[in-house]
Amino acid sequence: MMARIAGRSAEDTRQQILDAAATLISTHGTAIPVTEIADAAGVSKGGLLYHFPNKEALLKGVATELMRRFRAEVEQTATAEPEDSPGHLARAYLRVGFSHADDPTGLHAYLSLTMHLALEGGLEELAQRDAATWRAALMADGLDPVIVRIVIAATDGSNSAPLWGAVLTDHDRATLEADLIALTHPPHTLTSSPAP
Repeated sequence: MMARIAGRSAEDTRQQILDAAATLISTHGTAIPVTEIADAAGVSKGGLLYHFPNKEALLKGVATELMRRFRAEVEQTATAEPEDSPGHLARAYLRVGFSHADDPTGLHAYLSLTMHLALEGGLEELAQRDAATWRAALMADGLDPVIVRIVIAATDGSNSAPLWGAVLTDHDRATLEADLIALTHPPHTLTSSPAP
């Protein structure tokens, strides 16, 4: 049995397990044995089961951590503007979303992980609650709901298109991001320019 690595807290160990699980699931799917996840995390199977008593708890932990990290990144980005500034959360959401699409390798791993988790029973409710929380927060961000829907759809779509031969060039995507930011600041002045 592997002992806990000296100097590593229980929270560090839990995080190491979640990170290892996310990496392996994105590559091999949710059928990956917990023993392989434990090995990758540098813990025994018993150590993994101490933190996550079964595979379902581990998958829920991975999904929850994925959502938590995205939310934390958006909230951190939103702090660049005053909290009472209309659209500050929508702008942070789109900035983070577009920045993720700039890293094709990381984006591929992220989308692969989310697809594997989405196919797993029992996580739909968790994902729907997270989506409902986002929708409520973005709709309460002081913008016209039409603008909010456009921002969400374009941001979420920009995260998947680069993987399969995107129609939009990098210049198009940068212009789209600028146009979306402009939509969140009245009066709406788009920066559209001819494609190079």
